[in-house]
Amino acid sequence: MAEIQGGGGGGHKKGGKVRSKKTSTRIDMTPMVDLAFLLLTFFILTTTLSKPQTMEITMPEKLKKEDVQTEVNEKKVLTCVLGSDDKVYWYIGITEPQAKKADFSKDGIRKVLLQKNAEIREMIVLIKASDESKYKNMVDILDEMTICNIKRYAIVDITSADKDIVKEASQI
Repeated sequence: MAEIQGGGGGGHKKGGKVRSKKTSTRIDMTPMVDLAFLLLTFFILTTTLSKPQTMEITMPEKLKKEDVQTEVNEKKVLTCVLGSDDKVYWYIGITEPQAKKADFSKDGIRKVLLQKNAEIREMIVLIKASDESKYKNMVDILDEMTICNIKRYAIVDITSADKDIVKEASQI
């Protein structure tokens, strides 16, 4: 709302000219502030907040004593040991494994997983986290399993033999 205020301006003196009054304008800012808060309230109430993303993991059921575990060909098992400094040590088989070092880049463990998944039918990946690995490494390797479309993988405890294999591979 604009409003014109009177006052001030020319005067009536003897022998002087009659001047017109100078008027100043004043703008009332109240409606604009009301509109700003109304719009702010509208946008706050109508916006949708980002939903947290979760990763689906299916956990196996507990084995009963009468259940028999199925035997797996060791040539179909790829073991990934998560090490320190964002390194992954991987090997195939159980007897006399030769561990190789990789990282989490597209030319690292992803390339290995894609290549071995194409070579080995029904490949199973065992994921083992060492004490030096970070939680981020576990999330990264699970992401790689999803990206490489590997359906059969398991998170298992690391053994002392795995620690020895990693220690030997890290010295190379």
